[in-house]
Amino acid sequence: MRYELYYWPGIQGRGEFVRLALEEAAADYVDVARMPEGDGMGVPALMRLLEDKATGRPPFAPPILKIGKQVIAQTANILLFLGPRLGLVPQAEATRVWAHQLQLTVTDLVAEVHDSHHPIAGGLYYHEQKPEAKRRAGDFRAERLPKFLGYFEDVLGRNGGQYMVGKALSYVDLSMFQVIAGLGYAFPKAMARLRPGWPLLMALHQRVMARPRMAAYLASDRRLPFSTEGVFRHYPELDD
Repeated sequence: MRYELYYWPGIQGRGEFVRLALEEAAADYVDVARMPEGDGMGVPALMRLLEDKATGRPPFAPPILKIGKQVIAQTANILLFLGPRLGLVPQAEATRVWAHQLQLTVTDLVAEVHDSHHPIAGGLYYHEQKPEAKRRAGDFRAERLPKFLGYFEDVLGRNGGQYMVGKALSYVDLSMFQVIAGLGYAFPKAMARLRPGWPLLMALHQRVMARPRMAAYLASDRRLPFSTEGVFRHYPELDD
């Protein structure tokens, strides 16, 4: 059965964590909002799903995964569902729960990345909260970023240095790749300074990027570029 991914077109955002899993597994999926409206897809299809009054379990926001009649929202929750189905997490329940715990921590980090450029309100433009963003980004670079990545480096080291979970690639490894790539775009100066402190994570990033399916995806037009519209945004003054 085909997976239907619903996320805003034109940005990677939180939906990219789901795309990476689907791409690495060569899953049959359609990125609904990026497809033609004339085919019943596009943003109108996304809005119909969000505004569907008939469902008793409405999603709050994208990303949303639909398979048959089942509708699943929240990035970590979607990956919890997809992981065993795509072979991207060990089967043991305790390990699956551990992988989910790590993904929830990734979610916390991504939220702090977003708040580094939108610390007051998501509904305000960046230029309307620029002084506050500079202060928040400074704390993020100095305190929060080293704390999060230091934690993930330690987890990776305790597991042997090759994979975040178990003895094979998991969706957590793919998410760590996206985090490192996004941080490198948003905070190139900070990452250049701090990168030597996380050699295992940097090596993991390179290994994931070199995997055949990942390399093909990253070189394709399915991989949207980073921009100042998504979660990871580069504003030079926030990387000073």
